[in-house]
Amino acid sequence: MPYRRRPRPTIVLPRFVSLLLAVAGLGLAAGASGLFVAARLEEQDSFCASCHSEPEATFFQRSTAATAVDLASQHGHTLEARCIDCHSGAGLGGRLHGLQIGVSDLVPWVLGTARQPAPLTKPIPDENCLKCHADVPLTQAFNRHFHAFLPRWQALDRQAATCVDCHSAHTTDGQAEIEYLTEQRAVAVCQRCHTAAGEGG
Repeated sequence: MPYRRRPRPTIVLPRFVSLLLAVAGLGLAAGASGLFVAARLEEQDSFCASCHSEPEATFFQRSTAATAVDLASQHGHTLEARCIDCHSGAGLGGRLHGLQIGVSDLVPWVLGTARQPAPLTKPIPDENCLKCHADVPLTQAFNRHFHAFLPRWQALDRQAATCVDCHSAHTTDGQAEIEYLTEQRAVAVCQRCHTAAGEGG
């Protein structure tokens, strides 16, 4: 007698389950589309400046000027860096974190409760700088030895300096010939590190 396969039972989902799955699928598609659009918009400095009216509008104007006057505009001129390049971390996780901060800024803007000038609530962490400047902590030359010691200081002290303590991106009082550092601010950071290391000042 020949073997006959039994027909597979047909699975019929209840109507509400099918509807729920369809709505969930549409929600996922809309969310993914929204993230894509937001990511594309964040790549345009003019978009960032349109919501963050001040001081970001001033920072944006500096970036489009003929001459760099601060570290951020110098990055824009020589490296073609955009706002999002410095204001997000490495990889997909860093970019998603940048989007999350953007959304947290967008909500008060839409509700009309955004503070102007916008307060800096999240200083740029070192990892954002190290995306492009990974070689800097490896520097052993004496005139740049502080970069090599910074990770050690940070491992010992939660109040240790970070990149932006010396390299302030948007202040205009720095010296172009030393990467827009302000000598007084940098020396103060040097003294903090030497004190933490027990070396005096």
